[in-house]
Amino acid sequence: MARTLIIIRLELDHKKASFGDVAAAVSGAGGDITSIDVISSAKGSSVRDITVDTGDREEADFVKALRKLHGVRLINVSDRTFLMHLGGKITIEPTMPIRNRDDLSQVYTPGVAKVCTAIHESPNKAFSLTIKRNTVAVITDGTAVLGLGDIGPYAAAPVMEGKAMLFKQLAGVDAFPLCLDTSDTEEIIRTIKAVSPIFGGINLEDISSPRCFEIEQRLAEELDIPVFHDDQHGTAVVVIAGLINALKVVGKPISEVRVVVSGVGAAGVSICKMLLAAGVTKLAPVDKEGAIVRGGTYRYPMWQWLAEQPQVEDQAGSLQDILPGADVFIGVSAGNLLRGEHLLSMSEQPIVFALANPQPEVDPEVGLTHAAVFATGRSDYPNQINNVLVFPGVFRGALDCRARVVNEAMKLAAAEAIAAAVTDEERNEQYIIPSIFNDQVVPLVRKAVIDAAIATGVARRIPPDFR
Repeated sequence: MARTLIIIRLELDHKKASFGDVAAAVSGAGGDITSIDVISSAKGSSVRDITVDTGDREEADFVKALRKLHGVRLINVSDRTFLMHLGGKITIEPTMPIRNRDDLSQVYTPGVAKVCTAIHESPNKAFSLTIKRNTVAVITDGTAVLGLGDIGPYAAAPVMEGKAMLFKQLAGVDAFPLCLDTSDTEEIIRTIKAVSPIFGGINLEDISSPRCFEIEQRLAEELDIPVFHDDQHGTAVVVIAGLINALKVVGKPISEVRVVVSGVGAAGVSICKMLLAAGVTKLAPVDKEGAIVRGGTYRYPMWQWLAEQPQVEDQAGSLQDILPGADVFIGVSAGNLLRGEHLLSMSEQPIVFALANPQPEVDPEVGLTHAAVFATGRSDYPNQINNVLVFPGVFRGALDCRARVVNEAMKLAAAEAIAAAVTDEERNEQYIIPSIFNDQVVPLVRKAVIDAAIATGVARRIPPDFR
């Protein structure tokens, strides 16, 4: 059972029970009271909200324990997470008030007609005269949501809303969720192209593999705004950022290490491509069917592309067969694939990124014991590899220079910028990646992305602070 917080509103009859009785009942049921709010107070009674960290216990355990107390009446029990989602998590607000008829005539008819005509004559003016210049569509079909899988577009909406919140809070980018009620590749492509005129960028999210490859590639070719599948590229960028610093900790150059990647889906393929771009010369991609080997023949185009790369090894076998002697293990696959003895078969000072969620490829306590540098996708262990570090700054930079695409140079520049947010003095085996709340990350990534976009010729505008 996942840990959660619940808010219990109760009325306490002070003649019959004390708050100490309530605290003892909660503690006895296995919970911790994290906050107390007095809602109302009378001479002989009070109404309070208590927030309880449930640990691994069920909500019903606390309800049962409190109902046994004489003098305590339960009014309501709410899951704090659900409360935060009531009515959705984002809104749309105007940038200026409409105070009188003159304002109305300018923002709407008849004055708006002049702006419409200007855009009609010069479509690029949409970037300066509409929300296009700062707005990203966060688009999903709900087929690969977090660790939940194919839960559909309605259930995917809370995740997309959360992503829109992060865009705004971390980078000042306005983002809007679009949850499409179709999983047909052609229909998704047509729909996104049809709604694209109002957006300055497209963030694809939680679309299952291998369809996500074709959807992103086609849209990138057919639209003139950046299209970024975050599950692929956001994950890959932050993995490379963490690896840059991890290799500095153990003193190994990236050109000499042997890297094993477990899981060759959307994220795994993008990680492999970025590893090659970053200078890795010995790469072993492994899926549940076994290693992808140089010279092999495969049904998926991206697997075939990997098999044609000279840096990919020709050794066949399972993950356990391939892992011995590796300097780096990167897992984006499934939980509990490896044990301590497998990590002991790696080279000296191994780097292990076990990123499957919620259960990593190797038990974190085992990984922390046997790896020189260990990272997961979880927040309860050091070195959380989290793509929230990536997409806000990448899109901030891409929008500000009106990039046509997000290319490999821009992604690699973003990875290097994220790595640079951890200083030489700070860097150690338990701190290779900055916090998502590090306020230097977005500006560093923005600058790196714009520099790379200008250098590769995909920027259509030079921001004033770059002139």
